[in-house]
Amino acid sequence: MALLGEVLFPPADYRRTTTSLLNWWESRRATYNLIVGSAGVVTLVVIRLISWMPPGVPVFFDWRPVAAYGLLANLCYTFGWGIEATAQRIWGEKCPPFGPALFRQGVAFSVGLTLLPIVLVSVGWLARLAMFIFR
Repeated sequence: MALLGEVLFPPADYRRTTTSLLNWWESRRATYNLIVGSAGVVTLVVIRLISWMPPGVPVFFDWRPVAAYGLLANLCYTFGWGIEATAQRIWGEKCPPFGPALFRQGVAFSVGLTLLPIVLVSVGWLARLAMFIFR
């Protein structure tokens, strides 16, 4: 459990230079990708399982949207560094080190967005089931 706390509550970068902020964010990118990628694998597996349940939901797998999503998620991750570096440049010493909070919020949002297709496919499956039962 301590490991999860260390991942989600990392110490802030107190050097506060543009380069040190970039290094702080980039040192956590692999962790971010592992967490969001794991949520993506869970999403793909659950959607496949739902598609097999009668009356079935047609689900077509194409790797291109998955790759595009991964690239866009990493682009959005880069905004975290940019936002913190911009705030530091504008407010200087008055800017609190908010990287850890921004990191946690970004991870939570990304995981939620990655799991959202499970909800959408489940609603589609329930609608198909209702049409099958009440026809």
